[in-house]
Amino acid sequence: MPRTTLLQHWVQKLFAEQFPGEHIPLQPASADASFRRYFRLTLPDTSTRIVMDAPPEKEDCRPFLRVAALFRRAGTHVPEVLANDLEQGFLLLSDLGSTTYLHALADRSTAARLYRDANSALIAIQLASQPGQLPEYDHALLSRELALFPEWYLQRHLGLTVDTTVDRDLHAVFAALLANNLRQPRVFVHRDYHSRNLMVLGEGAAGFPANPGILDFQDAVHGPLTYDLVSLYRDAYIDWPEEEELDFVIRYWEAARRAGLPVPGDFHDFYRDYEWMGVQRQLKVLGIFARLCHRDGKSDYVKDMPRVMAYLRRTCERYAELVTIAKLCDRIAGQQPRVAFSF
Repeated sequence: MPRTTLLQHWVQKLFAEQFPGEHIPLQPASADASFRRYFRLTLPDTSTRIVMDAPPEKEDCRPFLRVAALFRRAGTHVPEVLANDLEQGFLLLSDLGSTTYLHALADRSTAARLYRDANSALIAIQLASQPGQLPEYDHALLSRELALFPEWYLQRHLGLTVDTTVDRDLHAVFAALLANNLRQPRVFVHRDYHSRNLMVLGEGAAGFPANPGILDFQDAVHGPLTYDLVSLYRDAYIDWPEEEELDFVIRYWEAARRAGLPVPGDFHDFYRDYEWMGVQRQLKVLGIFARLCHRDGKSDYVKDMPRVMAYLRRTCERYAELVTIAKLCDRIAGQQPRVAFSF
């Protein structure tokens, strides 16, 4: 039986007593880079719910339940799990609406307010961190993510040959990045804390801040403190002039210090960690976007690659240790290498 039919039967059964004889239609709610699908239900009383369809042979709903509980206890606004069928891979969730930060930020005058709220929610999550609650964002996982760049972006997407010299140089840069990333203080990491996964909620729900509503957190881990911040401000889907980005990051750093998070006391040191974490994420994202295109047939992500490459190139031109990546970016763009300088 098709999964959509199974899902429709499950929904009808859930609401059979509340709305006897009523058909509850399923409408697609959002796209996802994974195998998960989301549908919005409009009930006869006009209230709405979200249904997650996560095929159990490809996705596991249990991490979603675990992280939702952790983030809710931290005081942030995540969907409430109203019903579940883990055997079939179905969850019924409260609806956080359809206005993403990405949509709202089309009016750039909203940025200061929305990013202030996003910083506050992120700090709340980080303050709630405890080791042993989530998988570790360790050397092995960070390395696997970096390996996506040569395999999927360089070789599969661009058709470049990764010879022994390129492979050696990449691994030297990867080792430097990982040493930095793993030295950073460790906190709960959402792992995709960006404008498509943050929702504008208006007044919010009782006992929770209005913004942001937080989605797509099931892959959360315990890892480097700057990871979610760089996901937010070097977003693959929207970018800002660097002076504005610096202002947003400084505001986070100042608030994090006041809250007692273990951020460096010197902003220069903090920003270096932020940028180096960003390079790890940007290499990973380029690999993932290429894999989504070539393996999964999801080509829409290709249009966002130039933005991610621009972040990567800008940072790697600043640090002598990362100049190999800057030169590789120049080769990809068909330009002459630029001279690296220290930040």
